[in-house]
Amino acid sequence: MIAKSIDQITEEDLQALKDNSVSEGKTIEYKQSLPSKSDSGKKEFLADVSSFANASGGDLIYGVSESKGIITAIDGLEVDDIDQEISRLENIIRTGIEPRTPSYRIQPVELKNSKYVLIIRVRQSWIGPHRVIFNKDYQFYSRNSNGKHPLDVAELRVAFNLSETITERIRKFREDRLAKIIANETPVPIGDNAKIVLHLIQITSFNLAQSVDIEKVFSSDIGFMPISCKVANKHYERRYNFDGIVFHSYQYDASPCSYAQLYRNGTIEAVDGIILRPRDHELRIRRKLYEKALIESLDDYITVLKSLEVEPPIFIFLTLLGVKGYFMDAYSDPDIDEIHTIDRDILQLPEVIIEKYDDRAEDVLRPCFDSIWNACGFPRSWNYNDEIEWAPR
Repeated sequence: MIAKSIDQITEEDLQALKDNSVSEGKTIEYKQSLPSKSDSGKKEFLADVSSFANASGGDLIYGVSESKGIITAIDGLEVDDIDQEISRLENIIRTGIEPRTPSYRIQPVELKNSKYVLIIRVRQSWIGPHRVIFNKDYQFYSRNSNGKHPLDVAELRVAFNLSETITERIRKFREDRLAKIIANETPVPIGDNAKIVLHLIQITSFNLAQSVDIEKVFSSDIGFMPISCKVANKHYERRYNFDGIVFHSYQYDASPCSYAQLYRNGTIEAVDGIILRPRDHELRIRRKLYEKALIESLDDYITVLKSLEVEPPIFIFLTLLGVKGYFMDAYSDPDIDEIHTIDRDILQLPEVIIEKYDDRAEDVLRPCFDSIWNACGFPRSWNYNDEIEWAPR
């Protein structure tokens, strides 16, 4: 894999691969022409992509000639519509691999001769193994230094066990953190009132070598703040702590009320004790405010992780604490004549996943919002219209 962000790769970087005789291997493969539209061409392409996802990730580079695994010429591709070609390849990947490959990017590099080299960067997947499902192939592939190969039974067993182990570790982390939040063992005291808890956990966060540049976030106005700060225009402060950095806000009486913690491995934990505070002694969930705050905060947190080059997929966990007896303020609607309250103290909502950075926060969070409205006696969130777009009444 080229040691550079894919959108910063230039013709000079490709020339360096040629000049330094960088050979094909486990994380890089050269191709002279794009995958053909034939069944065999599509199958070969899917095998290449899935093999990278099931191994250590890597770059597929189209538009270069090679001999014995070494680039001999950077010819480029003659393509009438490069965007249309990228869409074709994305569609093949989307429909031909199961489960869907969560993290890949396709980047064209324009050459001085006005032709293109196309780079497909596939990240290692932790929700696999992935198999090719095109044309009833149903084959699992991986890679070693000699290129791709079908996985045998023993390798498949290891791959499935690894995926399950990572997923369980992520869920256990969430459960442990919720227990500490309930016990008020938090970076800043939040109190015993109802809380909104949001976790963003990248699949590779539990790799011991995983580390992000927290200084980049601490010293900039990159948009990292507690959940309620943007919608309530509240002041917040920042400081380093043992786990990384924490941004926290204060209520009018100077008591801490919410925080956002960035861990050194890229995990984000945001806890808010403002939005669900009782108003006029009513345990009311303000139906637009809480969704707006979560959508805007998730957008900001995704931007932070993208700036830190944290790669998807990213697990999103939303939890409401201390909410037994709360109700949705949709009951102010004249057509609603019966109030249903939440029947439990903890709403631990099922996880959702950001598969790529252009996923919209309102789309990612919609299943969570629907579940909260379900708990209040409604079939779905009223803040989404018939076209499933976030459009509060």
